[in-house]
Amino acid sequence: MAEQPAPAAWKHRPEGGTRGSIALIVAIARHGGRWLARLCLYPITLYFLCMRGPERRASQAWLERVRGRPAGPWSAARHIHRFASTILDRLFLLGGETWRFDIRVHGLAPLAALVERGQGALLFGSHLGSFDALRVLSRQRPGLQVRIVLDRTQNPVLTELFDALDPTLAQGVIDGSQPGAAIALEIQHALESGALVALLVDRAQLHEDTASVPFLGQPARFPLTPWRLAAALHAPVLLCFGLYAGGNRYDLHFEPFLDPAAAPPPPRGARVRWLQERVADYAVRLEHHARRAPFNWFNFYDFWSDSVDEVSPDPAPGHPAVRGRAALRRGA
Repeated sequence: MAEQPAPAAWKHRPEGGTRGSIALIVAIARHGGRWLARLCLYPITLYFLCMRGPERRASQAWLERVRGRPAGPWSAARHIHRFASTILDRLFLLGGETWRFDIRVHGLAPLAALVERGQGALLFGSHLGSFDALRVLSRQRPGLQVRIVLDRTQNPVLTELFDALDPTLAQGVIDGSQPGAAIALEIQHALESGALVALLVDRAQLHEDTASVPFLGQPARFPLTPWRLAAALHAPVLLCFGLYAGGNRYDLHFEPFLDPAAAPPPPRGARVRWLQERVADYAVRLEHHARRAPFNWFNFYDFWSDSVDEVSPDPAPGHPAVRGRAALRRGA
């Protein structure tokens, strides 16, 4: 299917908060602690509820869909407050103050086994909960490498702030705004060194190939690039969900998902169905956790109508995904 221009609405929403307002919250958090900074979340929530109509409407539509009943402004306020809470907690998680939190890790054994063997793996996450809770693993286990793929052009003010909090972690970030071939090579080298490479796989980029699969009762499009990458690198894949449970508690869930040693991906020419099935299986697990923690859904746009184009899982020569695979072969 020919590729057509697609808006990818989530990319075009402006960053929330000015540099000055963000600096003020940071100063309050550093000098007054978490409890005082959390008081600031109420006026922030009120601002977003009143002034950011698209996000408020998307929140209410999401909550109505996932819970099966109408969602009013109070539900949207709770949803926005939960999102703001996880953003605030990043200041403390990345600032080394993990003692403030009750982080409970579930399903760590398969991941630990890979680490013990020195084998790299892909950790596939989503905009469900806090992905930053994952970064504390690198502090809890000396020698563990965690590399996160992050688009530095998205929310640049916050990215700059969080990089300053932990320069060591920032140095390990793989910039997702680079050309696809450069990202693929960096991921390949990280896996070869035994690192865990974490990336978010629920949002499709502009013009990215997608698969349409059932999600909460209606077809939704998910990007194919992460799954092509896993197939090309023959890398194990684990799913990761860092769910905020309120207060100071986070539940970090790991799930083994793809083991190329036990079930290798088919050859490229026979990969269409395999890719579709992997995306569908992922959507099932994402839906499972989203239903358990609906206020952790941080895609504040219409996830089902953000039009991106579905193209063949084996794109034509010259497509960025093909160039990325070619670069992988040259670097192998």
